[in-house]
Amino acid sequence: VGMGQELANQLPEARQLYDEADLVLGYDLATLCFEGPEEKLNETDHSQPALFVTSLAALESLKQTDAELVSCCGATAGLSLGEYTALVFAGVMSFSDGLQVVHQRGLAMQASTELTPSGMVSILGLARDDVEQLCLDCRQDGEVLQLANFLCPGNLVVSGHMAACKRIVEMAAEAGAIRAVPLAVSGAFHTSLMDDAVEKLVAALAEVPMQKPRIPVISNVDALPH
Repeated sequence: VGMGQELANQLPEARQLYDEADLVLGYDLATLCFEGPEEKLNETDHSQPALFVTSLAALESLKQTDAELVSCCGATAGLSLGEYTALVFAGVMSFSDGLQVVHQRGLAMQASTELTPSGMVSILGLARDDVEQLCLDCRQDGEVLQLANFLCPGNLVVSGHMAACKRIVEMAAEAGAIRAVPLAVSGAFHTSLMDDAVEKLVAALAEVPMQKPRIPVISNVDALPH
């Protein structure tokens, strides 16, 4: 709560993004970001538009402090939801179209999370093979628990059914992990538990006009430029 408020107060360009978002979304995103309530802001269908708009508001701030850096940028990337910010920055889609897609993405993912209790856990201090073995040891009765995000060596995120997530938090220290941190998300993102959301997102993307990127956007999936 409070995200983006200082940016919006200081920069008319940032404030304009929140004002436009209110029109696109049909609700007062600015007030939700600035004042909460936290429980509502943390819901996936609200947090995704909030992060998207605030990321682009932060970019407006960077344009003010170092315009040359922004104009000389040679490539861009973003993790998961952040990839949409990167695509808008690269000119692939407009702000309003990007926000519409992110809104539909959030709604679809929220719907999927409500079907199955699930979550994500950051595992610190273990190699990939060790985390994969830990996932295997913690899965029971057809549960999903798998590597989801490769943040950096020694910081890998797993995602899956809530019971399996709780199990891996308990067992991580025995496997040699420094810490296992449950993430403040509402579901098992980047797993097969999101398949219903994928179908809805594909349909939403099909409605959006896209342009060739003016600079490369590095894909999350294969680390190659779109």
